[in-house]
Amino acid sequence: MSSVYLLLLLTMGVVSSVEVQRPRGVPLSKRQFYEENKSFTCLDGSRTIPFDRVNDDYCDCKDGSDEPGTAACPNGSFHCTNAGFRPAFIPSSRINDGICDCCDTTDEYNSGASCKNTCRDMGRKEREVLQKNAEIAKEGFLLKQQLIHEAKQGQEEKQSKLSEHQATKKNMEEKLEALRTAKETAENPEKEAKDRHLKAWEEQKALLQEEKDKARMAEAFLELDDDADGFVSVAELLSHIELDPDSDGALTETEVQGLLGGSDKVDTVGFETVWSSIKEKYISETQADSPVAVEPPQEEAREPVADSDSEHYPEEDIPEEEDDDDEEDDEDDQEEDDDKSPPPVLNQEKKDDDDEAMPSFDEDTQKLIDAAQKTRDEFDEAERGLREEDDQIKSLEKEISFDFGPSAEFAHLYSQCYELSTSEYIYRLCPFNRVSQKPKYGGSETNLGSWGSWAGPEGDIYSIMKYDHGTGCWQGPNRSTTVKLTCGKETVVVSTSEPSRCEYLMEFITPAVCHEPESLDSMHHGHTEL
Repeated sequence: MSSVYLLLLLTMGVVSSVEVQRPRGVPLSKRQFYEENKSFTCLDGSRTIPFDRVNDDYCDCKDGSDEPGTAACPNGSFHCTNAGFRPAFIPSSRINDGICDCCDTTDEYNSGASCKNTCRDMGRKEREVLQKNAEIAKEGFLLKQQLIHEAKQGQEEKQSKLSEHQATKKNMEEKLEALRTAKETAENPEKEAKDRHLKAWEEQKALLQEEKDKARMAEAFLELDDDADGFVSVAELLSHIELDPDSDGALTETEVQGLLGGSDKVDTVGFETVWSSIKEKYISETQADSPVAVEPPQEEAREPVADSDSEHYPEEDIPEEEDDDDEEDDEDDQEEDDDKSPPPVLNQEKKDDDDEAMPSFDEDTQKLIDAAQKTRDEFDEAERGLREEDDQIKSLEKEISFDFGPSAEFAHLYSQCYELSTSEYIYRLCPFNRVSQKPKYGGSETNLGSWGSWAGPEGDIYSIMKYDHGTGCWQGPNRSTTVKLTCGKETVVVSTSEPSRCEYLMEFITPAVCHEPESLDSMHHGHTEL
C-alpha cells in the first residue's frame, strides 16, 4: 500500500485530547523553532526578532516564517491541523478571507465566517474509500499471485516446447540434407535421359526438315521447268520477280544467271545449289494462286446535308442500338470454336515451328523422371516443414524474451485484446502489440501506436505502457498512446482521451499492478499534528 494510504489511515486512531502548544499555523514538525520567552530566528536565518513579533500581523522575515498564522507575509503558509482528517498547508493570503479552506476552520479564526468543522465527516468518508481500495488491492494482489503462478507454469511450458521444437528442427535439417542428396542423385540420370531424348528428337526433326526441304525443292523444280525438258532456264526464272536480288523491282537476265551460278540453265543436281539461295524468296504457284484478302476501300465521310424537312448526318455520327442478339450469337460462336479446339497433347515438352510435338518419353526415361519428381516433392515438403518449425521457434523465442514484469505478472496480457466502446469509436488495446481506433458506424481502423516500451517513473516503471509510430496525423506527428495501469480486480480498459493532438491517454485496470497491502498492526494510531 502506498505511503498516502498509510498517512490517511493514521487518522483512524483515537485522537489525543491534549494539544501540543505552539503558535497558530505552525506544524508540529517545526515546533522547536518557536519557543516562547526566547528570541525567534527567521527560518531562512536572515534575522532574529523578539518572540512577541511572531504572528503580530507584520512581516519581519523575508521567508514569512514569523507570520505562520496571519496574512501579513505574501510568501507565507498556514498549517491546517485538521484533526480527524489530513493535515494541509494553505497560502497565508487565504487566512481570514471569509472562505473556509481548512476543514477544522482554523484559517478563519478572525473573519466572522460561519464555518463548520467537517474534518471527522471527511475523514470518515475517505477512510471508507481507502478501506474499499485496500480491499480491492488485497483481492487484486491475490489475483496477481495467481497470475504469477500461471505465468511461471506458462514460461516453463514454453521453454520446454521451445527445446522440443529446436530438437525437431535439428532432425528436420538432417533429413532435409539427406533428401537434398537423394534429389540431386535422382536428377542427374533424369537430366541425362531427357538430354538424350531431346537430342534424338532434334536429330529426327533435322531429318524431317531435310526431307521436307527436298520435297519442296523437287516441287519447285517441276513448277519452274515450264517446258518439262529437265532444266530450269534463265527464261523460266524471269517471271519470278520475287527473286530479285537487289529488290529494285526488276529482274534482269544477268541477275538470273547469277542465281543460276553463271549458267543459262541447271538440271536437278545443279538446282540444289540454286535452291539454297532462292528458297526463302520463292513463291510457289500454289501460293500465288491462293486468294489474298483485300481490304475494302474506305468510304469518305459525307458532310451533313440539310433540307427543308430534316437534317442528314454522316452515318458514323448516328448512335446505333446495341444488338444483344448479335452479341449472344458471337458468344455462342466463340464457345463453339472453343469446343472445337484440339485437346492438349500429353507428355510433350516442346513444339517446333511446324507444330510437330516431341514424342513421349520412353518408359525408362519416364521412370527416371517420376523418380526424380518424387524426390523433389519430398524435398519441397520437408523444406516447407522446416520453415514452419523455424517460424514457431522464432515466435516462442520472441514471447519468452518479452519483459512481462519482475515476476512475469503481465504475461497473461500477451496475445489478448481489450475494447472500450464510446459514443463515436471503439478503442482496442492489444498489450505488447498495438492500440487502434475504429468508428462505430463505418470507416477504416486507425493505428494509435505500436508497442514501444515500459515508460513508468523510476521505481514504478511497470505502471505505464508506451505505444509509438501510429498512423500519421494530417500535417502532424504520428499518433502515439500512453497507457496508465492501475490496480483492480478485473482486466479492462476504463477510459481514453486525447490530451494533446494525436497523443492519446488510456487507463487500463489490471490485477498485475496491485501491491501487497501493509498490515494495520504496523501503523501508529493517533493524530500526530496535535
